[in-house]
Amino acid sequence: MNTKKKGSTLFLHPKRNRREKGIRSIFFIAAIFGVITIFSILFFLLKETYPLPTDLWSFLSGTTWSPTESVQFGTYPLIVGTLLVTFGAMALAIPLSIGGALFISEIASSRVRSIIKPAIELLAGIPSVVYGFFGLVLLTTWIKDFFGVPTGETWLAGSIILGIMAIPTITTVAEDALKAVPREYKEGSLAMGATRWQTIRKVVVPSALSGITAAIILGIGRAVGETMAILMVCGNAAIIPTPLWNMFSPIRTLTSTLGIETGEVPVGGPHYHALFGVAVLLLLITFIINMSAVYLLGVIQKKHSATEKKKKPLLSVTLLANIKKIFISIIVLVLLLLLYLITGLVMTSVLVVLGVVFWLLTKKLSQKSLQKISFVTIGASIVFILIILGIILSYIFIDGTGALSWEFLTQAPRNLGRSGGISTALIGTLYLVAGAIAIALPIGVGASIYLTEYTKENIVTKIIRTGADLLNGTPSIVFGLFGFAFFVLYLNFGFSLLAGQITLAFMIIPTILRTTEEALR
Repeated sequence: MNTKKKGSTLFLHPKRNRREKGIRSIFFIAAIFGVITIFSILFFLLKETYPLPTDLWSFLSGTTWSPTESVQFGTYPLIVGTLLVTFGAMALAIPLSIGGALFISEIASSRVRSIIKPAIELLAGIPSVVYGFFGLVLLTTWIKDFFGVPTGETWLAGSIILGIMAIPTITTVAEDALKAVPREYKEGSLAMGATRWQTIRKVVVPSALSGITAAIILGIGRAVGETMAILMVCGNAAIIPTPLWNMFSPIRTLTSTLGIETGEVPVGGPHYHALFGVAVLLLLITFIINMSAVYLLGVIQKKHSATEKKKKPLLSVTLLANIKKIFISIIVLVLLLLLYLITGLVMTSVLVVLGVVFWLLTKKLSQKSLQKISFVTIGASIVFILIILGIILSYIFIDGTGALSWEFLTQAPRNLGRSGGISTALIGTLYLVAGAIAIALPIGVGASIYLTEYTKENIVTKIIRTGADLLNGTPSIVFGLFGFAFFVLYLNFGFSLLAGQITLAFMIIPTILRTTEEALR
């Protein structure tokens, strides 16, 4: 009697079974590629950092970065510049993004949502160099003229540009978190007589808080890792603003330092090793940021999983509530301290008084009036985002379309790029992108097939997904340094198209993996 079961891999023909195992092994290798790449990047950056031209403490706390005259490699001004420009960016991006996410998730109709969400995602598709060019030509000029300062290339310009760039990331992830809140929570609140705003404020937002926090962390990671836009608008002076809250001071970040100095540094010298030390520092910062986001997003999945086994809480509800109050109080104090450092005592006092007055007024208003004010404020945030998008796109198209011509697209550049066209740049870009996709596509698709079809959720898949997330959050300038150290120097590829294609492929593998995995589910 034939006991073979149709479709069972246990009774396959030996040749077919070996082929199936071989395919599975290939997909597994593709899946762990991201983890291998992350460790390779860290290893080669550390390898090129040694020997660091100064001791670690001086490298982190030194107040002077001067690789040419009176050689000193102190990264403290670069770290401060990175933190300041990121803080300013988040001060702009967080309220606008959360307001936009609330509008899309809870207020907008399906028709309005289908228009607004792609428009916001369009912001994410604009290259960072375009943001930088927009900031350099328009924003810095406006800051200089409006505030009457010597130059518009300042901390303020960098924060505005980074804030705009972080908006789509925070909005999209926060909106997904708000959508993940079970419908029963909202219906139960409304059934008990709560208004829509009370339901949003006291049920939806608290339930999605870990996801919103993850969105903010990812936005911070986006800001910390940005290179080109910051390099073009911040002035690139390796100084600490005096006073610290002077937003019209030029600053320099970790990424812009790498972008400016790497191309001309002699290989193997102290300056070379110091720059790779900066890259390691930047990579570790982004690792911490992205791991925090991955953890918080994992909390959401567990919280809203129907199959998740309920566990007895380690702490009592009362103790958790007290811890939450203490945590919120610490955050408020830190924000007030930062506000004082940036704006000074007078402005901080005014803002605190206005905040208290607003809080008291909200206590006097009816819930209906409060809902109207809240919805108008949320609507204003989405309008502001769309205005920003409109300004950027209109400026680019109005000023750019007039310069386009057949000759501009088909002629080679002349006179060191001052005249002629961009045909060689277009061809080079097409070759670069085509080669990167040809390398990344089989790896990304193979990894996603392994994760969805060949394995169940376990520690291995978690490691693979974490590796992909870390790879996705690695700044592009770090990929560039890794490509320089590994492909150009170690493998002797030289400065070549192949080195660029492989490096770019590493950058896009996580995106292909995630999107393909979602499509296969």
